[in-house]
Amino acid sequence: MKTESANKAESFYIAIILYKSSSDAPSYQPWYQESFVLIKAASLEEAKAKALNHGKNESVSYTNENGETITWSLQQVVDVNSVLDDDFDSSEDIVDLYARHFENYEAYQSFEPLLSQEQFGE
Repeated sequence: MKTESANKAESFYIAIILYKSSSDAPSYQPWYQESFVLIKAASLEEAKAKALNHGKNESVSYTNENGETITWSLQQVVDVNSVLDDDFDSSEDIVDLYARHFENYEAYQSFEPLLSQEQFGE
C-alpha cells in the first residue's frame, strides 16, 4: 500500500536557516550564518520538517587554534517556501529560486556587508 505522500509529486523548496556560533572563550563575539538550502519534498509541511531537521543536524563543535571550543548551532529556520521556478534542469544557466520583499532598505543595508562592495559589471 502506498502512502499519500508517495503519490504526490515532489517539488523543490528553499529554506533560509540561521546558525549562531558560541564559544567558551570569555571575550568571544558570536557570528551568524545565513544558509539557503534547496529541499525536495512532497509538501510545504514536509519541507519545513526537513529544514528543521537539517538545521539541527548541521550543529557542530570544534577546537580552534587557540584551544577554544567553537560551537555552531541552529538559531532559527527563518523561512521555507516553494522555489519560484520548479521546472528547471541542470542545462539552464540561470534559474530564479527565491525572492523576498522588504520596505526598509536602510535596515537591510545595515546588516548586509556585501552592499558596500563594488557592483558587478559596473
